[in-house]
Order: sequence, then C-alpha cells, then structure tokens
Amino acid sequence: MDDLAEKVAAGDRRALARAVTLVESTRPEHQEQALALLEALRKLDRQALRIGLSGTPGVGKSTFIEAFGMMLVEAGLRVAVLAVDPSSARSGGSILGDKTRMDRLSREKAAFIRPSPSSATLGGVAKRTREAVALCEAAGYDVVLIETVGVGQSETMVAQMCDLFILLLAPAGGDELQGVKRGIMEMADMILINKADGDLKATATRTVADYSGALRLLRKRPYDPEGFPKALAVSAVEGSGLEAAWSEMQALADWRKEQGHWDRTRAAQAAHWFEQEVRDGLLSRLTRDAEIKAQMRESAEAVARGEATATAAAQEMLKRLGQV
Repeated sequence: MDDLAEKVAAGDRRALARAVTLVESTRPEHQEQALALLEALRKLDRQALRIGLSGTPGVGKSTFIEAFGMMLVEAGLRVAVLAVDPSSARSGGSILGDKTRMDRLSREKAAFIRPSPSSATLGGVAKRTREAVALCEAAGYDVVLIETVGVGQSETMVAQMCDLFILLLAPAGGDELQGVKRGIMEMADMILINKADGDLKATATRTVADYSGALRLLRKRPYDPEGFPKALAVSAVEGSGLEAAWSEMQALADWRKEQGHWDRTRAAQAAHWFEQEVRDGLLSRLTRDAEIKAQMRESAEAVARGEATATAAAQEMLKRLGQV
C-alpha cells in the first residue's frame, strides 16, 4: 500500500486506476487495504474543485464533459472524470461506455476518466464515488468532474460530495412552474441549457429565460452570492458558452471560499458520509451474519403468509437487533 500510495501521489494514472478498483472492491481484505491507502493519502491534504454534473438521459452530459474537460486541459489544468453508469436491475451489468464517448479527452495525458457501475446504489452515484474523488485529489488533479447517471427530481446524492452542483437541461425541457419544483432543481448551483445551437438556439434562449425567472422565485440560499443560482446557455458541440460557464463556476467557488462556506460545506459533507457509513455498516450485518439472515428469512415468510404485517415484523426484528 505504501508503494501504491507513492505512485498515486506522484500522479501515476495506472496506479490511480488500480487504487479506484481497490476501493470499489467488496472483498474484506481489499476493503482493509483501501482504508490504509486512503489514510496514507489523506495526509497530503490536497484539494481539487469538485464539480457534480447531473441531468436527464440524452441531455448530452458526456459530450459536454468532453468539450468542457478539453477546454480545462488546454488551460493547463489536470482533469479527472468519474462517470457513473446505470446498472441493470436484472443482470447487474453496466455498459460503461462513457470513456468511449470521450475519445479526445481520454487521450489527454492531463486527464483521467474512470467509468463505474452504480450497482443498484440510489442517488445517481456509485457506492464508492466519494473515495474515488479523494484518490483523484491525492493524485494532484485540479478539477474532478462527477457525472451521475441520468437522474430525475429526487436523486441528489452527488450534491453531498461536490463543491459545485451543475444541472444540465435540454432546450424546451420545462417552464417556470417546472423550474420551481423542489428536489434536484433547488440543489443546483447552476443550470446549463445544453444544445444551444442550430435550430434549438432560439428555444434554448427562451428556456434560459424561463429557468432564470423560476430561480428568482426560489428562496435565496445563505451560501450563494447575489445572482446565484443562475441559468446559462451552452453548446457542447460548438463549444459556445463553456468559457462563460467556467468563469461563473470559478467566481462562485472563490466567493464561497472567501466567505468560509467552502470549509463549512466540506465539513458537513464529511459528517454526512460518516453517518452514511454507519448506516451501511448496520445494513451489511443483515447479509453477513448467518443468524440474522435466518431470522430475517423467518420473519419475511411470516409476512408473506399474512401472519404479521410488514411494519410489526420489522419492529420486532429491530428489537432483536437491539436497535430500538
């Protein structure tokens, strides 16, 4: 682990890929090694700008990330992309085709692209995306882009692991009423209307106006400067609007650092993930402990036979576990 940590810290992309594979492994011995690796790298205290990107399927997330990532690389920055691919509910498999879609960016030495399966994890991200972000920071990347699976209104887990949360939408994707719906909309720091080119350019301009009006109706957040969150039009195909979007992202990140919101947000996120790890650990007991598994199966069969309600059986199970 010391050798792997040294290589990751030196920016070795192959070592970084091995490290991400290690933290994603579910084997107990690999989990122990991953903990040791993360602890060794934590001492470096390196930070990158973490940008979460979400949006509906087909909005052009991968196309946007490649164009945006290329712009950042050409500006002299090192960029890591963590792309989460949806897993099949039937087979559990994933296509993991995001790296293929980002052909130009994947050939850049200053870029690292890692697709990962969601593996039935809800919220739009994979189970160990947070640890993968930490590894990319330790490897010296300046910007980490986290691309979620295509999400809906309620899947906002990525907002708990990034500094800026960007929502990509398509032209004519909604009106002001759609914009003021709670959920993913109110979590976004910036809304980018992609595909603002060709015949859709005028439509995209109207969509930006719709969402700008909707954002003004949302309650102002204490961690936003005047004018944020805001909506902008971009075209990943033409590259238009990307520099303006990056400038706004930098301005927002700088303001939050100056006001102390950056550190407070990261501290709150760390506390959130601690609680999540405890919850996950408790749930894993249900699948690892043979006695608990037998009790769960017995209770489930009783519920299926109509001998007890699901609520009553669950309460009884929790009492047995000593959690109530």
